[in-house]
Amino acid sequence: MTALAVVANLTVFALSLAWLLRRRRRGAAFSPTVLLALLLGGVLGAALQAGWGADSAVVARTLDWVGIVGGGYVRLLQMIVMPLVMIMILSSVTRLDDARALGRISGGVLSMLMLTTALSAAIGVGVARLFRLSADGLVRGVREVERGEVLTRRAADMAALDLPALLQSFIPANPFEELTGAHPTSIIAVVVFASLLGIAALALRREDPVLGRQVAEGVEVLHGLVMRLVRMVIRLTPYGVLALTVRVVARSSPADIAGLARFVIASYVGLALILLMHAAFLALSGQNVRHHARAIWPVLTFAFSSRSSAAAIPLNVETQVDRLGVSPAVANFSAGFGATIGQNGCAGLYPAMLAVMIAPSVGIDPLAPAFVVPLLIVTTLGSFGIAGVGGGATIAALVVLSTMNLPVALAGLLISVEPLIDMGRTAINVSGSITAGAVTSRVLGLTDGSTADPGGAPPPGGTGAGDASAPAVA
Repeated sequence: MTALAVVANLTVFALSLAWLLRRRRRGAAFSPTVLLALLLGGVLGAALQAGWGADSAVVARTLDWVGIVGGGYVRLLQMIVMPLVMIMILSSVTRLDDARALGRISGGVLSMLMLTTALSAAIGVGVARLFRLSADGLVRGVREVERGEVLTRRAADMAALDLPALLQSFIPANPFEELTGAHPTSIIAVVVFASLLGIAALALRREDPVLGRQVAEGVEVLHGLVMRLVRMVIRLTPYGVLALTVRVVARSSPADIAGLARFVIASYVGLALILLMHAAFLALSGQNVRHHARAIWPVLTFAFSSRSSAAAIPLNVETQVDRLGVSPAVANFSAGFGATIGQNGCAGLYPAMLAVMIAPSVGIDPLAPAFVVPLLIVTTLGSFGIAGVGGGATIAALVVLSTMNLPVALAGLLISVEPLIDMGRTAINVSGSITAGAVTSRVLGLTDGSTADPGGAPPPGGTGAGDASAPAVA
């Protein structure tokens, strides 16, 4: 009976994949197909849970096979992340006329990421108080207690880490090890290494123009090869999103979600406010917010279903360059940095909400300036080096709570709804990195105005057409 049920479920899933494939072959647009995959995955996941129960053997076995598609797609994206970051940063820097432009680009991106993270933390404080969230009202089950004990042990292991050591880890002692993603800060280390290689190539071009041109041509050959691989993987996005959504929805517990409904609602209200904050920055920089929203929808959909900012880097870069007209150099820095620094949802909103919830349990007024100001500073600085994969928010929470001398074990009380909230947080992380890239590119006058705002006027300071015309991801 179980085997037949699993076969029936997988047959429906396979037919759904075939239907999406047929739509694409008939010329259906990419973005609507991704949206349909998300909705269809939700329906199939809910049907699995309603028919068999979230904890049934039928659902577990079905999801094992569905995971081949979803997990395989994520692994393919993870496979190309490091080569993509490496070659795109190197290619972007070697195209610059002046190495000093690199400082303006990286400085602008980092400033935007830090500013939006600080504002996201402030939104977290406000939302937590608006909804009167408190750790005292949460239910402590067996899983929550076990999770709290794990977090307490992890906090003890992280006690030896400090900001100087973290900043030092950004400098790669072994670039080849960093290319394997061995450390949480590996992406930043690869960005630093690729930037230094690019600066060396610029210096070589001044010293020996012939050799410098040969190096640049070699970089472009590698760039073209990696981009072709990336395009192959990105075409699989609708099918990966379908499988990932089925998996998440089928495993979600309606009872757990209902028990923590107030926290879930408050979290998504906070995430919505952060999106409005991103829109405000875009509008202030003179960009078409509606066009921006339409352009970023596919990458946000993938980030939502995969819960991985790092895996979304290829789609992130492609969206910025091809659909928003962002300079390739800016796009790659914002996508690379944004996956591990200044994550608005995981490292900004979430830790601040937890801190405000937990503070009253130890006799601290969560609205006292002596508590709020240090919290915003710690949250912003603590966002450095947060891994851009599922679970990064937990690391950020441990850093903030332990630094503020708050009990980290209480964070385990939210384990039941963690995946549901993490999907939204990850989408906001990616939105923040795209916003940082779009605003920085516009402010520096590097944006291709015809792409950023179809039919609109070029941005002040130049169109950046020469830079933006570089080969894009997809």
